[in-house]
Amino acid sequence: MKKVIFYVDGFNFYYGLKEMIEHSPNWRKFYWIDFVKLFKSFLKEDEELVVVNYFTSRPKNAHKQKRQEVLMQCNKALNYNTFSLIYGNYQEKTMTCKAKDGCNKKFIHLEEKQTDVNIAIQIVEDCYKSKCDKVVLVSGDSDFIPPLKLIKNIFPKIDQMVLFPPHKYSSSIGNLGIPTIGLESYKPRFNKAILDEIVQIENLGKATKTFIKPDYWK
Repeated sequence: MKKVIFYVDGFNFYYGLKEMIEHSPNWRKFYWIDFVKLFKSFLKEDEELVVVNYFTSRPKNAHKQKRQEVLMQCNKALNYNTFSLIYGNYQEKTMTCKAKDGCNKKFIHLEEKQTDVNIAIQIVEDCYKSKCDKVVLVSGDSDFIPPLKLIKNIFPKIDQMVLFPPHKYSSSIGNLGIPTIGLESYKPRFNKAILDEIVQIENLGKATKTFIKPDYWK
């Protein structure tokens, strides 16, 4: 069996889903999802999952952070060692309005930091340590072209695939000659991976953990 590791660009995945919801509101239910179950559905018969690495940052907004936390912890409790969380952070950056006839006022813009680098380093490290036979990147960010090319050149025996989140596509990645799949065409697989509105998980004889779907996502 070929060992497969998924590397999810959480920022890109979330905003792709958010853009999809603007066109198809019923996609909102897919915020509350079992990531391991979703991505395992893309494995071939001769492949087995090692882990889904989910890279993200904690939102500054308290309500968003709470929703994200319950989703991440639910996935972690449900999938244990096949779901790994790697956090970056947001950095405040002062921007000036430069639109035509703009106000020239300054405002604070939040930029996600470290995620791209964390993903690239993790992919290279896993390939170097022979932890997988195939890497699957879940992102439509063309910034990942250098590490994808690097893996192709240095570890030619390791297969690669890119899953584009809904509404996220990069022609630059598509032209690399690596197999790609657009996730928005696989809505039935999203449906099968939706979590119950109330998820209860027994904790090895300890108190049962309960996770409730946030009202905002219903």
